[in-house]
Amino acid sequence: MGVGAQAATRRRGAELERAILRAAVAELAESGYAGLTMDRVARRAGTNKNAIYRRWPHRAALGVAAYRQLVTEQTPTPDTGDLRGDALELLRGVNCDLATPRAEVLRSLLASANDEPELLAQLHEQVADGGTGPWLTILDRAAARGEVADGTVHPRVATVALVLLRNEYLTRGLTTVPDNVLVEIVDEVYLPLVRRTG
Repeated sequence: MGVGAQAATRRRGAELERAILRAAVAELAESGYAGLTMDRVARRAGTNKNAIYRRWPHRAALGVAAYRQLVTEQTPTPDTGDLRGDALELLRGVNCDLATPRAEVLRSLLASANDEPELLAQLHEQVADGGTGPWLTILDRAAARGEVADGTVHPRVATVALVLLRNEYLTRGLTTVPDNVLVEIVDEVYLPLVRRTG
């Protein structure tokens, strides 16, 4: 569908926001963060820059919001029936390979973060906040099954495995982590932690 056809249908609220985020994801996948501009996103979304700036005050906020949207769409919350299975599925879902748009977008954002303080701040906020929902969900289910104590269901505890995985990317320069490392994170750190907490 061309820009003219998109613009002919007036969109508002959540529908327009989704269109803008889809456009931003596409721009990031094609051109990386360095090529992301409000003009290009507006053109692709069939809207104007003002509609974008009302929601995201700068391109760093838009870039990180687009990444968050991509992660949410591509990482469903597993329900295997036990915490170990759920935690491993979540980690394996995040541990994407070189070819995935999500990995390309994240690498692009990380590569630009040191040169742009606002982007770095937005990424820190995303890392602190992003990905928490599915981990809290699997811990809630585990608590309901009696696998862990109710006090375990806390964002900082819930996301320990995810933080350790991100640490592997950042400190070792990896784009994917071997599966045995994921199993080690879950079995040697995550499960002992959540079963002791509370």
